[in-house]
Amino acid sequence: MPRARIDLNNYVETLSVLAVDGTVDESLDPKLSTEELRTLYRAMLLARRFDERVLRLQRQGRVGTYGPTLGQEAASLGPAFVAQKEDWYVPSFRELAGMLYRGWPMEKLLLWWGGNEAGAVVPEGMRDLPFCVPVSSQCQYAAGIAWGCKLRKEPSVVAAFVGDGGTSEGDFHEAMNCAGVFGLPLVMIVQNNHWAISLPRARQTASQTIAQKALAYGFNGVQADGNDILAMIVATREAVERARSGGGPTLIEAVTYRLGVHTTADDPKKYRCDAEVEEWKAKDPLTRFTAHLRKREIIDDKALEMLENEVAEQISAAVEKAETYVPDPEEPFRHSFAELPNHLRDQLREFQAYMATSAEADDAATARQAQMSPGH
Repeated sequence: MPRARIDLNNYVETLSVLAVDGTVDESLDPKLSTEELRTLYRAMLLARRFDERVLRLQRQGRVGTYGPTLGQEAASLGPAFVAQKEDWYVPSFRELAGMLYRGWPMEKLLLWWGGNEAGAVVPEGMRDLPFCVPVSSQCQYAAGIAWGCKLRKEPSVVAAFVGDGGTSEGDFHEAMNCAGVFGLPLVMIVQNNHWAISLPRARQTASQTIAQKALAYGFNGVQADGNDILAMIVATREAVERARSGGGPTLIEAVTYRLGVHTTADDPKKYRCDAEVEEWKAKDPLTRFTAHLRKREIIDDKALEMLENEVAEQISAAVEKAETYVPDPEEPFRHSFAELPNHLRDQLREFQAYMATSAEADDAATARQAQMSPGH
């Protein structure tokens, strides 16, 4: 048999709509209405300012370890904008913008980052999953949900997210293989922010693109500009339409950059240079989108000032609400088993006795302090 190149059935393409200076490729413009563009801008601004606020809260010791989303807002907001209510949204942990757009209350997300499981409870009526920190594990259950949708003949699509580091995990590849073999309605979005903590993308894979990994599993891949909200909308819209019509999965590589720390437990100055960060700051998705809307005369300085004030008030109210939440210390016992086994019943009784004794001790200490205060 003669030697020949194999002609593959699938393809990989690149996509960018919005230039760094805010100009748009008219042939690719998704033609959003003025109201839709304003809504997207507010959503991106809210995510940026909330992210900045949570980072300050962490530094003040008011929430736990936090993973900022600075510079990556468009990568998750675009897919959230395209997805319908009946579709599933399966995040990793850097999809803040998309989750806020989908309707997650800020105070709930604050509770999650504060280590309170109440923050992982999905709001009523939403087909979303909470943040997921274990690397790439969400890919598996995203594929499972997509398979369930197909078996039930539901017209739902699953939008799932993973980082470039997650593409080296077996969970990612097993999910991709499952999606390809069974033609699942899954849109896998890889947030390629170039750094998996301190490991650069060049040490993550030898592939020219991450998008081309789709070819090995029998479906198409798109390398989209992840800092371009319009490109993310166009790429996701096409992928969702394909999946909803029975055309199977798509892999979207959202090329973006983590402008901040991996988490608040990280110091990126130890492994990357300032020049690289400055280069990517010029491609900031919020700055780019602002330039575009100014060119179209959709926003101006006055409108921006009003939005900033409105967003600041909304965030402050959410922080105040989150910090008034009083956790139930017995809650862990209620969600492990439908019916508590005997050993956990014993532990619960022991815990209740301990808490009662502690409360009595606190009351006695308060009474003694009151007696010793001036005027007694």
